[in-house]
Amino acid sequence: MVLTPKERMRAAEEAVRQLRESLEGVGVTFPSLDVDGVSAAGTYGLPLVDLGRCNLDTALRLAAVLHERAGA
Repeated sequence: MVLTPKERMRAAEEAVRQLRESLEGVGVTFPSLDVDGVSAAGTYGLPLVDLGRCNLDTALRLAAVLHERAGA
């Protein structure tokens, strides 16, 4: 199946929305979470999701959540 550029962008934006909601649900916020503009401009494959940079507190909270989920 080949997606149009508009469909590719919608799919990437939806992925970002879902990821943001899931992260917020466990108390983690990536301020820079977004669709990568450079890959979105391309015509091959799906755009990349840019997780962005985060501070030490966010990194440690994310690690704790992942560790907790892995043990469940």
